[in-house]
Amino acid sequence: MNLTITGHHVEVTPAIREYVNTKLDRVIRHFDNVTSVSVILSVEKLRQKAEVTLHVRGKDIYVESEDGDMYAAIDSMTDKLDRQVLKYKDKNYDHGHDTLKHQQPTEL
Repeated sequence: MNLTITGHHVEVTPAIREYVNTKLDRVIRHFDNVTSVSVILSVEKLRQKAEVTLHVRGKDIYVESEDGDMYAAIDSMTDKLDRQVLKYKDKNYDHGHDTLKHQQPTEL
């Protein structure tokens, strides 16, 4: 998995980089098929913004979050991403029907 963390108008310190890594590890733990993750942290006046694009096989999952504090924005972003990854995983593995050998036979 490739992880890219960039900052727009903000310096990405080792503390912020480690915080993002630990938060994303929680999300990646749910799903093994992640190829790359791109995180963009930006500051615009009093708004702290965190964006992430998660590349999985067949789909890109994009989440953004804004808050007054960068750490709160990262927390909110990872919570949203976690929900979307679990939703994608459920859709991917749930095909909506059982095979014929698992169905109950019907009597005529």
